[in-house]
Amino acid sequence: MGEIGPVETMRDPLAEFLGALEPGGTFRYTYEDAVKLSRHSCPMVAGAYLITVAALRAVCPDGVGVRGDLEVTLGGSPDDGGSGPMVQVIALLTGAAPQTGFGGLAGRFRRKDLLTFDPALKGRVRFRRTDTGAAVEVTYTPGSVPPAPEMSPLMVAALGGRATADRQRRFGELWQARVRDILDGDPARVVQVASVA
Repeated sequence: MGEIGPVETMRDPLAEFLGALEPGGTFRYTYEDAVKLSRHSCPMVAGAYLITVAALRAVCPDGVGVRGDLEVTLGGSPDDGGSGPMVQVIALLTGAAPQTGFGGLAGRFRRKDLLTFDPALKGRVRFRRTDTGAAVEVTYTPGSVPPAPEMSPLMVAALGGRATADRQRRFGELWQARVRDILDGDPARVVQVASVA
């Protein structure tokens, strides 16, 4: 796949405490990490990665965010089609987790319930730092990078088991070309960040 999209650096006090990270060290995250976690690469996985990076850069102007110090609220409900992959990718970078997340150690390092859902935020994701209260809402609009016209009939053929190996390969190429375009193009085409008072 190669490295595409932005790279994000995060501190992780829990990893430091448990010896998985040197004191003051950082983890480096790439889109490939998101793909490995979600086991596929698509516009929603790319979008979850991009909106999280954009939000972190907005609320952490010093350049390095801290995993576990962010509350995330996704618009919609947990059973919305794209929620699963989005939650995984957002949690990867921020450390925020739903009710199944890590409960902490002696009142420290809690990740559980830092990621919630709110139907009133439909189409937006809110990120808030727990230490400063700085918050943004981020919107993702992948439709502004449309798929190649050829992709839809190829997808129908592939899903219906009627695609030749060459047509199946062509579908995958076009699918990933769109993902690369989303990740490597101007982020403002697909990601809008608004401060929250």
